[in-house]
Amino acid sequence: MKKFLSLMILTLASASVSLAQTQPKINAPKQPQTDKNMQKIDEPKPFEYDNESVADANGVMKRGAGIGTAKKVSLAKAIKNPGEYSGKTVLVEGLIVRSCKMEGCWMELAPATDAKSVRVKFKNHAFFIPLDAAGMRAKVEGVFSVKTLSKAEVDHLAKEDGAKFDKINPDGTVTEISFEATGIELTKK
Repeated sequence: MKKFLSLMILTLASASVSLAQTQPKINAPKQPQTDKNMQKIDEPKPFEYDNESVADANGVMKRGAGIGTAKKVSLAKAIKNPGEYSGKTVLVEGLIVRSCKMEGCWMELAPATDAKSVRVKFKNHAFFIPLDAAGMRAKVEGVFSVKTLSKAEVDHLAKEDGAKFDKINPDGTVTEISFEATGIELTKK
């Protein structure tokens, strides 16, 4: 009987040690919820090459989704009458007069060097442009909108990134025409 009890205790102790060593089940992290109205860009996340000036054999740098079949409109006309194009996918061309020097996450696009410009951001931060993109020509597909930037956004863009605004509201906000790009093609001037 003592042998039986000793054997049972030894078996239970062994089983306890074995169970204590099993790995707990780890649940996979939940995927972030996305806005149902946002179009997914089937482009890989940005890599280091996004900030480099790497062009294809024709001298064209492509970022984001490819340029599609959107209606081409004059950038000067769109800046003059933004309400006419607000919310519509269009294709515009212009000169990059200024861009983010930290990440390449935005640019200002104008029809010519001294013309009024529009701020261009890249949809879902899915791609960037080279840090030395100022002075390049750009063909950009995306959507125009008119929006108000908070004082904090204005301060960040003006002080840290060198952005310029035509008119700052008394409360420090700015109402601006902006453009959210889904794809861009850059060429040297």
